[in-house]
Amino acid sequence: MLNAFYDVMVSHGRWKLIPAGLGTTLLIAFCAILIGSVLGCIFALCKISERKTFRIIAETYTTIIRGIPMATQLMIFYFVVFSPLGVTNAVMVAILAFGINSGAYCTEIFRSGIQGVDRGQMEAGRSLGLSRAQTLKKIILPQAFKTMLPTYTSEFITLIKETSVASFIAVVDLQKTCDNIRNATYNAWIPLLSCAVIYLCLTVGLTKLFAFCEKRMSKSDRSK
Repeated sequence: MLNAFYDVMVSHGRWKLIPAGLGTTLLIAFCAILIGSVLGCIFALCKISERKTFRIIAETYTTIIRGIPMATQLMIFYFVVFSPLGVTNAVMVAILAFGINSGAYCTEIFRSGIQGVDRGQMEAGRSLGLSRAQTLKKIILPQAFKTMLPTYTSEFITLIKETSVASFIAVVDLQKTCDNIRNATYNAWIPLLSCAVIYLCLTVGLTKLFAFCEKRMSKSDRSK
């Protein structure tokens, strides 16, 4: 087994390709979650808006994006939307596609967090002379953030795993790198198991990191 691993991954320096692929995966995931968070905030506020037009727009966005598989969305963005415009940077397209997709899920996460705060908090803020926007900013959102943090971190971890389909548009991410090694060596199990182990380490490590951060925040709240 060790000899096979050495022949496939080490002897020709193929392991050096993996850090670059991993870097692309993390770049897509981090940029996408930032875009998704911004879109999520905007459309979550639209969903709870008093204006029906805003609610319809937000509902349409989340319904369409959440109802279409990520791989299909990715290829639509690349081959249908951006290629005719002359945009062929696959990494940029992947970031935008995953960001827009993540935004639909972040919308529901943020909306449920905001609406999960007791309605009396809004009434209390308004009775103190605060506007609706001020009440949201100073009273509702700080409370909502704590309740939606676990789900939000789960979305980020899920996003990292979903980026593996970026190889569908020839993005050389971690999955594509390991697949290239498989094609070059005619050995499937070592590159694919290596890929699986790296994804597992990423997700487990981030899960423990976020859990630690949540515990620290809980301790900080109790000490106040």
